[in-house]
Amino acid sequence: MKILHTADVHLCDYEDERWKSLEHIIDIGKRENIDLFVISGDLFDKDVKSEMLRSKIRGLFSNNDFITIIIPGNHDSKSFSEDLYFGEDVVILTDLNKPYEYNDVCMWGFPFEPISGEDILIKLKSISAKLDTTKTNILLFHGELIDTFYSRSDFGDEGEERYMPAKLSYFKNLGFDYILAGHFHSKFNFNKFEDNKYFVYPGSPVSITKKETGQRKVNLFEIGNPPFEFLLNTPHYVELTINLDPFVKLNPVEIVKDKLQQLHPQAKVILTVKGYINSELIKMTEKELVSQLKDVTNDKVIDKNFEVRDIQRILEDDLFKSFLKKLREKNYPPEKEKELMDLTIKAMMEVVHI
Repeated sequence: MKILHTADVHLCDYEDERWKSLEHIIDIGKRENIDLFVISGDLFDKDVKSEMLRSKIRGLFSNNDFITIIIPGNHDSKSFSEDLYFGEDVVILTDLNKPYEYNDVCMWGFPFEPISGEDILIKLKSISAKLDTTKTNILLFHGELIDTFYSRSDFGDEGEERYMPAKLSYFKNLGFDYILAGHFHSKFNFNKFEDNKYFVYPGSPVSITKKETGQRKVNLFEIGNPPFEFLLNTPHYVELTINLDPFVKLNPVEIVKDKLQQLHPQAKVILTVKGYINSELIKMTEKELVSQLKDVTNDKVIDKNFEVRDIQRILEDDLFKSFLKKLREKNYPPEKEKELMDLTIKAMMEVVHI
């Protein structure tokens, strides 16, 4: 049996990039012949968005040859109930005591609620005895792991409040085979809580904030196997930093253009161009370079920062030339050589006031 797992889509508007990302994931599910499509919370950005979009979303979740299973997250905790219709093949899990069975798999839903610590553990233990150990038991969970190395920014713009914080140890020896989780935005990540048993965050399928960098992923796996990160063709932020070398004759503008062309078509770039240039070598002043860089950064670049300095005068200084000769005679590793050269350039910049 094959399962596709995502979370934190944060739908806002019909046919915007988040909506189209969900369509893309559903298309993947069709191509991969999945049996179950799991959304572990925060399908909608706000409860009011679910009211606006529910009539539209029914088409996405109907006639797909697979079942879509959804739990509420902290952003859409009031959006779901058993009497609301979200599509022909949709199962909403809002009660931890009411699982959904599909062949040899039993899906348990633990949607977001404002509890923490021992209260979470008590609820988990309360259903442990109800698990049929002859089946694969999967728990859908929307909350935070607090004993792993996550920062607050990994959960989107949630501020400092904790959202159903739990420890990995809470899930041990309860009988669950997989915990398919949501709320962690930053990247695909999973942890073993027992041998061959996994707690999985797929990460957001489209970058919600600029902190969610890199190509997005979903969890696509077969029962009995570990989680598998499946790359998406969805919008995402990329931090691109280019360090210019004053000893390279190549046109810096062409270097930047080439780097931008290598990025994914859906990348939204946070660009920083830094380092030093030799205006005599590249036949371009510092001002001209920045002007041309602004021209070549297209719509793909959403933020740009240029920290370029022309150090031609330093490079022509006899003292620097002497230092450079001795440095290269030492045959330091490239990283060490660059570090020493940068320190010297910065010191001489203060002397010659450039």
